[in-house]
Amino acid sequence: MNENIEKSIVKTGTTILGIVCKDGIVMAGDNRASLGATLVGGKDLQKVLPINDYLLVAVAGHATEAIKASKLLAAELKLKQLKSKGRPTVKQAASLLSNIQVQASGFLVGGFDEDGSTHLYEIIGGLSTEVKEFSGSVGSGLMYVLGYLERMWKPEVTVKEGIELAKESIKSSMERDFGTGNGMNVFTITKDGIKEVVRDKTELVYKKRE
Repeated sequence: MNENIEKSIVKTGTTILGIVCKDGIVMAGDNRASLGATLVGGKDLQKVLPINDYLLVAVAGHATEAIKASKLLAAELKLKQLKSKGRPTVKQAASLLSNIQVQASGFLVGGFDEDGSTHLYEIIGGLSTEVKEFSGSVGSGLMYVLGYLERMWKPEVTVKEGIELAKESIKSSMERDFGTGNGMNVFTITKDGIKEVVRDKTELVYKKRE
């Protein structure tokens, strides 16, 4: 890991994750936008973004630039499909996104190909790598996500089990990481399509002291 990536982990207040399951992919992210290391800038930022009917991108880093990159990816994929007369693969989509320069950001790209196979890629510093187990990208919640999934993930995990792993991973991060909070979105990717299976919001409730 180079110095620039190490610095981005400290500055990128967020938690996103992807889990490879035996029957698909699970992707999730929290909903907090942070300004620097001490201020909550927003409480309703969705970080797992549907790009089309077969592809999801999860973003960590400079929110505006990362979301712009996701929109540019959607346009580039449409253009590529028109030129080639065929749907780009998940690998091709990840490769396209890796060539879009976004400072201090990381991405997870998940989707399914026309043959029904599912794939997950991580993009950090312009390098696209296929994920075979799980990833927490470069968000500030990385260490909490990886610590939990390192203990709980197994090769035979199902999508149904992966949803619970994703929820518990985000919760673990919310407990300790300032840059993570205010709810979560969880998506599944299978040969049958993409589904949002969890959309939770966290609300503060103040109780009068007795």
